[in-house]
Amino acid sequence: MASKLDEMIRSMSGNREMFEPSEFDDPVAMQTDWTPTKRGGTNFRSHKLAESNSERLEFRLTTGAKLIYLILLVVGFVVVVAYFCKVLFGGWQVDGDNLCLLGFGLVIMIVGGCVFYIKTAPIVFDKQRGFFWNTRKNPELMCEKRNSKQVAEPKKVHASEHSWIVGKSRNTLKHFAELEKVHALQIIAELCSNETERGRRTKTYHSYELNLVLEDGKRINVIDHKNQDRLREDAGTISAFLDKPIWDAT
Repeated sequence: MASKLDEMIRSMSGNREMFEPSEFDDPVAMQTDWTPTKRGGTNFRSHKLAESNSERLEFRLTTGAKLIYLILLVVGFVVVVAYFCKVLFGGWQVDGDNLCLLGFGLVIMIVGGCVFYIKTAPIVFDKQRGFFWNTRKNPELMCEKRNSKQVAEPKKVHASEHSWIVGKSRNTLKHFAELEKVHALQIIAELCSNETERGRRTKTYHSYELNLVLEDGKRINVIDHKNQDRLREDAGTISAFLDKPIWDAT
């Protein structure tokens, strides 16, 4: 029974075999979570690592990923353009049915634009500025705001306000870190699958996460995609850049 349970856990995690964090001989590894930081993955290589200069590494979207993320935007744009062409040159009347088509095109275009905007957010390791970030916000300003809140005099807050502050702090943690507080790089795997409308799983694949582990054991996701070899290669480059170890659990 126990062996079957172990096999099921390995299948869900995507790791070749169960491992013990103690093998890294590091107390931080023992307090670090070894499950995926987020469920789901990407079944293609979404990012490639590039060296801007000796002080800066950044992940950039691959050409294929850009094309995939642009599909919704382009489809929505085509629908909107086709609508106006039909109204101006095709004799269409502006009625309810035709307006529904326009609305559909606008919604698809807006959703596609938002997806592309989110997916093209910078993912940067910058020694000169001393930060890692995966957001469009200025990391220095984010750090200053966080530190100013920490040194502010404590005050009584309502429970709901406290929950909002905690949530805001956790959200900030997801997007940036000071490089000096990075303790290690973590690689973990997850077994992912798409689902049909009837809930049946199809196209099972492994997706691999590269995470930053901070001094307190908390983690920040860097990238997550299917190409294990490329992800390991990129992790090695970042490891040399930061002079930090790689904890590979795959």
